Amino acid sequence: MNRHGRSRTTAYATGAVVLLAAATGCAGGGDSGAASAALVAPSSATAPAGAASPQGAASAPPSAPPAPAAGDAAAWAKWHLTPLPPAPPAPADKPVKLQRTGPVPVFSEVRTTDKVVFLTIDDGAEKDPAFVEMLTDLKVPVSMFLTRDIVKDDYGYFKRLQALGNHVHNHTVDHAQLSRVAPEKQKSEVCDAQAALTQQYGTPPLLFRPPYGDGANTPALNSAVQQCGPKAIVLWRESMQIHDMQYQAADKKLRPGDIVLAHFRGPKDLKGETMTQMFGELLARIQEQGFAVARLEDYIAAPPA
Repeated sequence: MNRHGRSRTTAYATGAVVLLAAATGCAGGGDSGAASAALVAPSSATAPAGAASPQGAASAPPSAPPAPAAGDAAAWAKWHLTPLPPAPPAPADKPVKLQRTGPVPVFSEVRTTDKVVFLTIDDGAEKDPAFVEMLTDLKVPVSMFLTRDIVKDDYGYFKRLQALGNHVHNHTVDHAQLSRVAPEKQKSEVCDAQAALTQQYGTPPLLFRPPYGDGANTPALNSAVQQCGPKAIVLWRESMQIHDMQYQAADKKLRPGDIVLAHFRGPKDLKGETMTQMFGELLARIQEQGFAVARLEDYIAAPPA
C-alpha cells in the first residue's frame, strides 16, 4: 500500500487513485489523495435541498451504550495486550453535526480535544468468531462499513458485533471503484447497499465510505449519497497494515479525533496472521501513544427528525 496524504480541509476535488493489493483491500492511496476535513457540518441555511432518499431519510443510530470502558486487566491479558485508557464520556455537544438535506460532508477526523481515536473496519470478508469474542472481552468499539455482496452469505456474523453496540454503515454493493463507473451505477451501489443493510440490521446506515476512498470528493458521488440516505462520507487518517499502521501525517503520530481504517481480514490476506492478531497489534500501536478508543457515533449528531 502506498502512502497517501490528505489535506485537513473539506473540498470536492479528484486526485489520482491507487488501487491496493488484495491483502489490504480498500485502504491506501485509493482515497485519491482527495481533500477531507475535520468536520464542521455545513449549515442547513446554506446547503441546497437534496433529493429524497428512496429508503427515506436516515434515522439516528440506535441508542449507544455508555462510553466504552477499557475492559479489565484479565481480559486484556487473555489477548496478550496492555489495557487502553478508558474513553471519556461521550460529549454532550457533538462536534459533528449532520444535516437532513444538501451536500454531505466528507471527513477523515473529528475535531476534539479528547485523546481518542476511532476504529473503522471495512467490507466484511473475514468472519472470524474469535474476533467477536475479542470485542466482547475488551469492549473496544468499532464502526463497520459493510459491502453487501461480501457480507450477504453471513449477515448474522455482523449482527453479533452489532449487538455489542457497534454500528453498521454503507460500503457499497460490490466494492466498485466508483470514479470509473457512470453516475447511475454509483447511485445503485449506494442505494442498493443502503436498502439491504437497513433491512438486515434495522437502522439505515448513517455513514458511507467509498471503496479505496475513490470519488469521495466528487459531485457525482456526493449526489448519489444524498439521494440514498447516508449523511456523511467518512475517510481516514491512518490505516492498519498486517503488523503496523500507515500514517498520512509525516511525523507518524496519532492525533485526537483521528479515524483509523482496518479490514475484516484473515490468514489468507494477512500472510498467515489472524484477524485477532492484526487487531491486537492495532490496539498495541494505539496504546503505545496513550490514546483511548471512542465510539465514532458518540461524536456525531444525526440530523434532526
